[in-house]
Formats: sequence, C-alpha cells, structure tokens
Amino acid sequence: MKIIKIDGTNSEHDKIKIARMAMKKGSIIVYPTDTVYGIGANVFDEKAILKVFSIKKRPLNKPLSVCISKIEDIKHVAHMDAEAETIIRNILPGPFTIILKKNDNISSLLTAGSDKIGIRIPDNSICKDLSKEFPITSTSANLSGYDIPESADGVLEQLGSSIDIIMDAGICKHGIPSTVIDMTVYPPKVLREGSGNICSEDMV
Repeated sequence: MKIIKIDGTNSEHDKIKIARMAMKKGSIIVYPTDTVYGIGANVFDEKAILKVFSIKKRPLNKPLSVCISKIEDIKHVAHMDAEAETIIRNILPGPFTIILKKNDNISSLLTAGSDKIGIRIPDNSICKDLSKEFPITSTSANLSGYDIPESADGVLEQLGSSIDIIMDAGICKHGIPSTVIDMTVYPPKVLREGSGNICSEDMV
C-alpha cells in the first residue's frame, strides 16, 4: 500500500498519473472528493469492482456510484435528456449524486442489477483529473455500516492494506456524504439529504 500526499487545491499531474495508471491495471485507490474520501476503481473492470465490494464488506445488492470528470462525459455512462441536463448544469460540479438510466456498457454488477446509475462530478480538481480517461467508482472509503473517516489517516485505520494507493489531501471540504437526487422521475426526487443544498430554482 502506498500513500501519496497531494495538494487538494492544485492537482499534481505526475501523482494523478500514477494513480490513474494503477487503476488501469486493476488497482484500488482512495481519493479525496468535495464531500468525503472515496474508493476508486476502473468501472469497466469487473474484477476491480468486486474488490471494492470486498474491501468495504458491502453487499452486492447495494450499488456503487461512479465519478466522472465533466458533464459532457455523462453520455458515456448514462442517458440524459435536455430537461435533465438543464438541472444537472445548475448543480454540478458539486456535492450531489444524480441518478440516471445507465448505458448498456455499464456492468450490472456496479449497479446491483438496476437499470439506474448514480453519478458524481465533485467540485474537486483531483477527482476531475483521476476520472478524465475513464469513469471510476465513487463510494465512501469506509467499511459498510461504519462511520466515514474524515481523513486519509482514518481511512488507513479502517481499511488498512486492502487499498493499493491512498491519495492524502487532508480533510475533505464538506465532510458529509453527497445529496442524492433521482433524475429518472419527474419532478426529480431527493433520496438522501447530504452536503448539497438544493433549491426549487435549481430543479427547473
């Protein structure tokens, strides 16, 4: 297991490249977001996805979300109509997880058999660089049912050597998981209140 110290306000591209190349080869990383630390793996690598479930001790019937770099990348993982796009552009990047209908190229293992997928675009330059070449998993870096650590040190205590690389950027901005919004229904429905504040103007 390797710990990489990284500046949370100014991505260091050589360090990002190390982590991205590791994920290409099936490794599992922990990375900072704008909410809490997340566990990252290549979403197109089913063996790596299974590792994430195993590391978290997370039941396979509970889906994992994905992290992407920009709104334009949503088309690579999900279906987004013009109405949804307008709302999404009001709230992302930011501390939200949006639920959309998944594309066929996304493994049902990731979504626990559902035709829906959770998508994050954190307001964090490290996340954007890590997911620039391919989407990565976005799930809190903790054991299922346990408190979410606020720091990389806390992640290390809880998950230990099961992680290949920890990107340590100190304490995350919000420290509370994202707000989850189901965009497959109209009007969109908040499924979980989190660090993202939503107002009626954002939803139209």
